[in-house]
Amino acid sequence: MPVDQSLVGRAFPPTQPHEVTEAKVREFAAATAGEYAGGAAPATYPIVLAFDAMNAFLEAESVDLFRIVHGEQKFAYERPVVPGDVLTATLTVTSLRQIAGNDILGTRSEITDVTGALVCTTSATLVHRGADA
Repeated sequence: MPVDQSLVGRAFPPTQPHEVTEAKVREFAAATAGEYAGGAAPATYPIVLAFDAMNAFLEAESVDLFRIVHGEQKFAYERPVVPGDVLTATLTVTSLRQIAGNDILGTRSEITDVTGALVCTTSATLVHRGADA
């Protein structure tokens, strides 16, 4: 069943606050075959929050994760993510089109700190494979 076109422009509730700690950044770096020498988190660290926001969106809309293929991911920074930050992500569906029985979803997640200041914006393209795919 195709994803409902009325989702375009809809923002979903923010994720639970995520405290960025040195330990979490080290774990992330190790899991992604990187190194962490202190200071700012790796540039892809906000995917932790964006993935939580995406999973909440998929669950809220009853979209099966096993039908999702991740097509693209981009990050645009206002400032680096550093240990001590407490961040949330708010996902908005920015586009939706159907091609060959598949839904191509565009999403944007705004990562903000406890003051509400924008830290990073992530955008993703998700392919929701149709039942016949």
